[in-house]
Amino acid sequence: MTNSELKSFLDEKVVLYNNPNFIESDPIQIPHLFSLKEDIEIAGFLSATIAWGNRTMIIKNSHRMMELMGNAPYDFVMSHSEENLKQLESFVHRTFNGQDFTSFIRGLQHIYKNHNGLEDVFTKYQEADSMQKSISEFKKTFFEIPHQQRTQKHISDPMSGSAAKRINMMLRWFCRNDNRGVDFGIWKNISPAILSCPLDVHSGNVARKLGLLTRKQNDGKAVNELDLKLRQLDPNDPVKYDFALFGLGVFERF
Repeated sequence: MTNSELKSFLDEKVVLYNNPNFIESDPIQIPHLFSLKEDIEIAGFLSATIAWGNRTMIIKNSHRMMELMGNAPYDFVMSHSEENLKQLESFVHRTFNGQDFTSFIRGLQHIYKNHNGLEDVFTKYQEADSMQKSISEFKKTFFEIPHQQRTQKHISDPMSGSAAKRINMMLRWFCRNDNRGVDFGIWKNISPAILSCPLDVHSGNVARKLGLLTRKQNDGKAVNELDLKLRQLDPNDPVKYDFALFGLGVFERF
């Protein structure tokens, strides 16, 4: 397949999957429950945090998180009492437990009270061609408050070689604005051109079959390699191809 043919093939798949029908089977449906910017951000961040494993379970447990916060995530983050936090102790999604959930609520309150919100932190540390340093700095800022050491593993650090799939997915949700009804485009100060594809088993396997990726591990180096290839196909919006790679892997068993 020539570069031109590959681009045409992937562009068709983007159109196929990047539409509101995609929402009903994806964790992005959770932030779509809300209209307030801060609710969308917090719902999206928490849903992305537990987005590994069975997708049905991810969505079910993300709904459970919202219910435990009274379906008002920003209000809960800013106004919770210690008694409210005790209600979170029963929550479990794989290795993310109620103690982690409580730490995340405290971390989010710290971000909104002392750092002007999620968008400002990610915007502050962005580089000209990458969000990977920004993700790393966000993790440091998030965990400035007292927390259990075990909770740190639930936010990946690209500076340590991680693909940071879940945070990159969240950044796609918030920064892309193509008016297709899936991604939100509520963060205006980060260009989609510098986003990275949320690399997982599905997108990685498809990328290798299409010759977009040679590295065998789904790690930070693989993300960088895939970034370069996708930016050749569309310099302004490379991560739109996440829809194509993911759709081909999950829905078409490519």
